[in-house]
Amino acid sequence: MEKTIIATTSAPAAIGPYSQAVRAGNTIYCSGQIPLNPNTMKVEATDFAGQAEQVFKNLQAVAVAAGGSCRDFVKLNIYLTDLSNFAAVNEVMKRYFSEPFPARAAVGVASLPLGVMVEVEGVLVLAS
Repeated sequence: MEKTIIATTSAPAAIGPYSQAVRAGNTIYCSGQIPLNPNTMKVEATDFAGQAEQVFKNLQAVAVAAGGSCRDFVKLNIYLTDLSNFAAVNEVMKRYFSEPFPARAAVGVASLPLGVMVEVEGVLVLAS
């Protein structure tokens, strides 16, 4: 199966040997997004809510670049360095997703790149 690389300047450039997203058929696999501002490539938010907001903005930008939207996500994986932020990530997520919500996992991790507090990756399925 042919794969197509998805790239946009509206989300942070990859900081390693990976693509922002890859399309295989009608499925889009989005790499994890951390709270980098795509214009400065810096983490600007110091609080959890601000970091989570930037992460979902970045994920949304990749979805749009792939020809979709947040409505097309079928699965999300959320990585938190502090599981006490679980309720806060839910609140931010509700601003980007509506019912029916995608399937999801939320996992506590020891650390994330650049010392951020949250990272989210996801899978979209497009109609065509």
